Formats: sequence, C-alpha cells, structure tokens
Amino acid sequence: MLIHPSNPSTSVYSSKSFFIVAVGVTIAMLYFGRHIFIPLALAFVISFLLTPLVAWLQRIRLGRIPAVLIVLLLCFAVTAGVGWGVAGQLLDITAHIGDYRTNIEQKIQALHAKRNEPFSRATATVQQLNKELAAPGPGANNPEKRPAHPIPVQVTAPPGNFIDELRTVLGPLTGAMEVAGLTIVFMGFMLVNREDLRNRLIRLGGQGQLNVMTQALEDASDRLSRYLLLQLVVNACYGAVFGTALYLIGVPHALLWGAIAALLRFVPYVGVWIAVAFPMAMALAVFPGWHQVLWIFAVFAVLEVTVANVLEPWIYGSHTGISSLAILVAAVFWATLWGPVGLILSTPLTLCLILAGRYVPQMNFLEILLGDAPALRSEELFYQRLLAMDEDEARNVAEKYLGDKSLTSLYESVLIPALRLSEEDRHSDVLSDHSAEYIAQATRELIDDLGDRTLEQGSKADAPAESIASADSQVRDISIACVPARDEADELVGMMLAQLLRQAGYRTVRYLAIGSVEDMLRQIGEGSCRIVCISALPPFAVGQARSLCKRLRARHPDIAIVVGLWAFTGGVVKAQERVGPSCTDAVSTTLSEALLQIGRLAHLATAKEYESTPIKRHSQIASD
Repeated sequence: MLIHPSNPSTSVYSSKSFFIVAVGVTIAMLYFGRHIFIPLALAFVISFLLTPLVAWLQRIRLGRIPAVLIVLLLCFAVTAGVGWGVAGQLLDITAHIGDYRTNIEQKIQALHAKRNEPFSRATATVQQLNKELAAPGPGANNPEKRPAHPIPVQVTAPPGNFIDELRTVLGPLTGAMEVAGLTIVFMGFMLVNREDLRNRLIRLGGQGQLNVMTQALEDASDRLSRYLLLQLVVNACYGAVFGTALYLIGVPHALLWGAIAALLRFVPYVGVWIAVAFPMAMALAVFPGWHQVLWIFAVFAVLEVTVANVLEPWIYGSHTGISSLAILVAAVFWATLWGPVGLILSTPLTLCLILAGRYVPQMNFLEILLGDAPALRSEELFYQRLLAMDEDEARNVAEKYLGDKSLTSLYESVLIPALRLSEEDRHSDVLSDHSAEYIAQATRELIDDLGDRTLEQGSKADAPAESIASADSQVRDISIACVPARDEADELVGMMLAQLLRQAGYRTVRYLAIGSVEDMLRQIGEGSCRIVCISALPPFAVGQARSLCKRLRARHPDIAIVVGLWAFTGGVVKAQERVGPSCTDAVSTTLSEALLQIGRLAHLATAKEYESTPIKRHSQIASD
C-alpha cells in the first residue's frame, strides 16, 4: 500500500482552521458563561491589587487566613462607607429635586426664546397641520356612526414565591449583588490558595517550561499589581481634586461627584464624560446663570488634560505596554461581551493577554497586535522603506534615531543591519538587482549627508580615550585605507568607518571602491598605507576577507591589518577563529572596536620600538 506524504499546505490550512474555530469557541464560552466568568475575572484582577497588602500582613507574623480576612473586611468597610455616603447624598438630591424645578423651567424657556424665529414659525405651522389632519370628520359626533372599541384584555401574573418577590423589589440590584457575592468568594479562595494556583499554572505550562512560566507569572504579578495600585491612587487623587474644586465653586454634594469621578475613571473613554455630566447637570438645576457650568467644564478640561497627558504617562505609562488602538478595540470587545463590567476590566485583561503573548510562542501575535512596542525595529523599518523606494521616510527613521544617539550607534545599529538584510535577500534571489542598486545608492547618499552635517557641526565620533585627540601630528597623519572584501555593502561600511576616522582626527583616510583584488592591492601600495582595514559583512564575505588578508600580508608585510567582520554573531573570539591569527593584527565586529584597534595600531606604528623589527611589532600587538 502506498502512503502519500502529507501536504504541507493542507496541514497549514488545518492549523489555521483549528485556530479560528478555537477562537470562536472561546468567545462563545466567554459570552454564554459570563455569569461565572465576570466574577471570576473581577476576583482575579482585584486579587492582584490586594496581594501586596496580604503579603505585608503575613510579614508581620499574621497567618494567611487571618491576613486575607482582615484585608477583605477592610475592603468591605471602605466600600460600605463610601457607598453609604454616596447613597445618602443621592437621597438628598432626590428629596430636593422639586426645589430645582423652577430654575430648570426658566432655563428651558430661555432656550426656547433664543430660537430662530423663522424656524419656530415653521415648526408651529407643521404642528398645526398635524392637528388639523388628526381632527375627526363631520360625522364623528354621531353615536350611530361611531365605531365600537374593543375591550382591552388585561393579563395578570400569578403570585410568585419569596425569591421572585425579592427580585422584583430589589430590581437591578439583584444581579449586581450576585456578581459581588461570587467575586468575594472567588477572591477569598484566590488569596488563600495563591501559591497552589501559581504552581498549577506552572504545571499547566509544562515541566520543560518552568523558567518561562516563572518569569511570566512574576512579570504579570508585578506589572498588573503595580498598574492597578497606581491607577487606584491616581483616580482617588483625581476624584479628591475634582470634588474639592466643585466645593470651591459651590456645587452641592461635591463629595458625591468626586467619588463618582474617581470610580468612573476606571471606565475607559466614556467614564470621564459621564463623571463631568452629573455635576454640570446639577449646576444647571441649582444656579440661575451659566457661569458655574462653564467653571466646572474648565476645571474638568484642565484636570483631565494634565492627568491623562502628563501624570499618567509619567507615573505608569511604561507599566502598561498597551497601544492606544488596542485599548479602544479591547474596550469595545469586552463591553460587547460583558457590558459595563467588561469595559472596566478591558485594560487589565488586555495586559494579561499581552504578557501571555510575550512568553508563549504560539500567542506571540497578541503582543504584536496589542502591545505598544514598535512592530518593526529601526533597521527593519529603514530597510522596508527603502524596499518601498521611500527614501524620505527612510531618512526620517535615521534622523529620529540620530536624535538621541551618536552617529556611530546609528551606523552600527541601523545601517549595517539593514545592509545585512539586503545582502541576505539579494543572495537568496529575493531582492532584484534594481532594488539592490537603489538601496545601496540611497544608503550612500545618506552616509555622505550625515558625514557632511556632522563635520559642519564640529562633533566628534565615539573615538577611544587614548586616540587622536591628544596625539601628536605624526599619528594624525598616518595613512589609513578601508578596503571592501567582496560586495558594495562592504564598501559602504568601509565608507562609514573612513568617515568616523576622519571625525576622530585622522587626516589621511580613504576608502576604496569595490574592484579587482589586484587593483585594490596596487592602490594600497601607491598610497603608502600604514594601516588597512578590510571591511566584510558576514556571512557571505568572510571567505573573501580571509583571502584578501593573506594576499595583502604576503605583498605588504609591514602594513598593519584590521579585519572588520561587522555584526558577527559569534563575537570577536569566533571572528578571530574564522579569519585566522596568521594574517591579521586585529579583528573587530563593530565600528567602535575598529576605531579602538586602529587607534592602538596608529600609536604602535609611530613608536620607535614598533619601527625596529616586524617580530617585535607582532609580539607587542599580541601582548596588547
């Protein structure tokens, strides 16, 4: 019997289909099981907020269960106290609502009086026509012609039991009380059995993932606890300041509005607008003019702009890691599933999903989609914009990176990795010759512009401490050449190194264009070079760099040779093994290391002991 190998495309399609079905089933479970999942999620989030307090009570010699009971009683007391005060002020508002009727009617009449007269006349005309059309006909008063009206049927519900009557009396509070009761029960068990739940989650992640699961749980606990605690403190201070401002303005029940503002700030986007709408409505009902309403809105605008754009990013902006778009999408998603409670829980739950995506490879897409980290690194974005032939945006990437970093760091961290990506794609036949030429030309022009600008500003590169700044003129005038090993990318990196050497103070520095080996060796001999740096971009130019180094050593034994294997993954030691110790004086993997090695070789080249014999020179470099 013949067994045909499985089709890879079929397996990929099956995995995608399974993933889509799993996501759909999960969403359906969250929706239909919301009566259980909502209190479970609330307990999970609140337990992170209360865990530090329970741990502190345990450190002062209290047992786990007494510490949990004390924390729960404290939370219940605070909640009951705030609720009692808020309920009292709400009852006071409802008791005096009749006193505000006259003021409200005067404001409505004032608004009607300010309407546009033509619009009012048109509205009155339309209303009059509606009345005439709805008026009964001439025979409507005749009893014989009057139609008989059917007797309405009344349906009465049978008497229910005590539970049904209690639900009718309590009304909407029944569901909230059920959620609160289940949340308290779940939260108590989570706080008491915290270590057991942690160990079970680690076991669920697999025995071979102990390190990853430990890091994930520690990161989740630290970031979520800190975020919730800081959010609680910020919102409480926000409510206190807002309530104090309302008290100074003279708005009644300022404590109530401050507490509502603090609570509603946990609801993303819509909470703050609802919070400011209540005191503005109260001001409209109480005060005769509009000045208090405008003052309330001004206080709200200043406070919200300051907190949302200054304090929150400064205090806990780095602890969330959620993009603004993800917060909006998460708020809509969780509110659709779980209503107002889902809106409150949207940010903490999204943060948990991001942390899961960070540590679970199969869920990595969650961190990419929801996190605020850049989707592409600087070198990837620079290369991608050049692939799209958008040179202006690629320059913007380099300019933005150069805003707080040095030119050497830009070359090492952005341009050289981007050239390496280009070389990998070109050797894999993914990149066309036309695109490769465009990328090389755009990068060359950028290097020229950055070098000219840096020289005009008079800044220096990151030269080594013992380099040229304090050296004599003989060291400054030493002849240095940067030679490409194989491709144009090697030439561009050599161009970067030559530019940095000039900025470091070397006067006689040049880089050679890519050409035949004989032509480059001839140019080195004619230029009387004392130091040569062979520029090679791994992994494709390592063999050519080694070959060029051997030929250069055979033809010019007195020249000091530095081989630069840029961004070599194995480090300097592995790079030295790949090149071989026989033909080179130094090996570097970064431009900073190359500057350091060239500075040392330049000092050795001008020393009298260095001029004596080649054997002594080699032994001195080896000891160094």
